[in-house]
Amino acid sequence: MTNHNFQTTLRWTGNLGTGTSSYRAYGRDYELSAPEKASAIAGSSAKTYRGDAARYNPEELLVAALSSCHLLAYLHLCADAGIVVTAYGDAAEGSMRTNPDGSGEFVEVTLRPRVQITDPARAAEADGLHARAHEVCFIARSVNFPVRCEPVTVS
Repeated sequence: MTNHNFQTTLRWTGNLGTGTSSYRAYGRDYELSAPEKASAIAGSSAKTYRGDAARYNPEELLVAALSSCHLLAYLHLCADAGIVVTAYGDAAEGSMRTNPDGSGEFVEVTLRPRVQITDPARAAEADGLHARAHEVCFIARSVNFPVRCEPVTVS
């Protein structure tokens, strides 16, 4: 077993002059960065929670992490199997509920990868590799809600 560490730095940029003197007195904006990255990610809370809709929110970043981790695991498995992928896109969607006490949690995420391969005879095998990609995806293995996959493979 090998352990790996990942670091990020978060800096709140939403002090509008009076800090958190009241719920409406501060912005939800922040910048997220990591070592060796060219640029920061501009983040905020979701618009529903007084955030800036033009910035990424934590909920979108979680869905994006699941989508991109699945992509990377899937491409690895296809390369190992000799299946040539020439295009890949995903329209992932997460569903979250909020509770009366103000807490909330994701209840599921659905990935909808659309994959293009060079050999149409291997489409069923390519589709089957999505299940294995889910099993080895670091992020999917770390969440406590279902991550569903509805792949489409074309050639």
